[in-house]
Amino acid sequence: MSKSIFSGILKMLDMSSTNANNLKRPPVVVVVGHVDHGKTSLLDYIRKSNVAAKEAGGITQSVGAYEIEHEGRKITFIDTPGHEAFSKMRVRGANVADVAILVVAADEGVKPQTKEALKALLVSETPYVVALTKTDKNTADIEKVQNELGANEVFLEGRGGSIGWHGVSSKTGEGVKELLDLVLLTYDVEDLSYDPNANASGMILEAKLENKRGNTVTVILKNGTLRKGDLIATASAKGKVKVLENFLAKQVAELVPSSPAVIFGFEELPAVGEEFQAGKLSAKEMEAVVKKASSRVTGSKTKDDQTVRLILKADVAGSLEALNDLLHKIPITKGQRLEVISQSGGEISDGDVKDALATGAFIIGFKSYPSRAAENLARVHDIRIVTDEIIYKLLELIEKMFLEMRDGKHSGELQILATFSAKGDVQTIGGKVTRGKILNKAWLEVKREGKILGKGKVVSLQQNKKDANMVPDGSECGMLFDCPVKIEIGDLLLQP
Repeated sequence: MSKSIFSGILKMLDMSSTNANNLKRPPVVVVVGHVDHGKTSLLDYIRKSNVAAKEAGGITQSVGAYEIEHEGRKITFIDTPGHEAFSKMRVRGANVADVAILVVAADEGVKPQTKEALKALLVSETPYVVALTKTDKNTADIEKVQNELGANEVFLEGRGGSIGWHGVSSKTGEGVKELLDLVLLTYDVEDLSYDPNANASGMILEAKLENKRGNTVTVILKNGTLRKGDLIATASAKGKVKVLENFLAKQVAELVPSSPAVIFGFEELPAVGEEFQAGKLSAKEMEAVVKKASSRVTGSKTKDDQTVRLILKADVAGSLEALNDLLHKIPITKGQRLEVISQSGGEISDGDVKDALATGAFIIGFKSYPSRAAENLARVHDIRIVTDEIIYKLLELIEKMFLEMRDGKHSGELQILATFSAKGDVQTIGGKVTRGKILNKAWLEVKREGKILGKGKVVSLQQNKKDANMVPDGSECGMLFDCPVKIEIGDLLLQP
């Protein structure tokens, strides 16, 4: 979504309008910058909180929105993650914001995510100021950082440019007041307003499924008044505002721009970054907004490829987005492809494990962990679950897993020549080992026409009508095979 979409709305709400209902709204400010350059610490000082100390791995891994007061005026802050995997979150923050603070550490200077944040601000046309953080450090070199910014076409005031800046220390608070003054000054040039009588509109910042409360959606309101009981719709979801909470998690009857809010009442989770409309919408107006989108993502279907199938789980929709981006940057073996079978929020359930068993998929969880039932079922069926709550650690685990699979080879391959009786999932089958060896009690993948259909376990193995622990290459055998996939003649059973 581009900022031009919002700018069209804001033009209608310009302060120069003859509409007497128009009111000046508080600024929405996004804080962007490289990982560990002090974004959350700066907000901590501003909010007099200690969120940074509570963040897993010391980085912000989801979008946060907060209201503060400065010089008697409200300011809404959006905190975005700095790690490279969260680029879409930063772009989304830039699109919804009126002003941005570009945070650059005075002891490190311009880094990759600094440049990425600058690009997002340029594309969204968001005005911004620069905060040089960590100025209290002995290694801080403000002049050097200013030169680096200039080399990246960020021309600061006092150095031949017009972009406001200030050095700050999140430990001592030095320069923070002046920075906030600068933010308000930059915003006042924009001169934005809203119509309190209009239908509410804004952006979806985050969405997740909570066990007790259901679909939980974080939004930023940009125009109108959002009320409890309003119908609400995005391009992918609709519902009714049953519960409305402000950023302090207190239930309220209504909210006005530029307030962050949490909404309960969506029938399904909307996509992050979508615009929403809310109010006394007619059925026709609802249908005009809603264009049902599928959360299921699959790769192209080709025969004889080596497909790595994944089921993705995360705590919130934004985390899923980051996880998707991360996964598609992992190098895989030539000839392989990545296929996301499904993706959803919440804990890893036994249903996810059953889906993995049926499709031969791995389960990847970002800040999402298996239930007891899911853990037990995965252990029984040897389903691999990779989880972590820190994005870069999860990346390392996934890369390690892919390295283990890089050759795409199996230690054994059995071609099915005959099928016999079946009792439930336990099937009596016969075949010939065409490569390597097949072991008793081994887990085997079922491959048909180039696709992995699922996984099963050898219950018993026979060669020449005698029990066997192993059947070598070139030999025929029979087996009892426990698998939810109905085995057919011509199938291949692959042993990792």
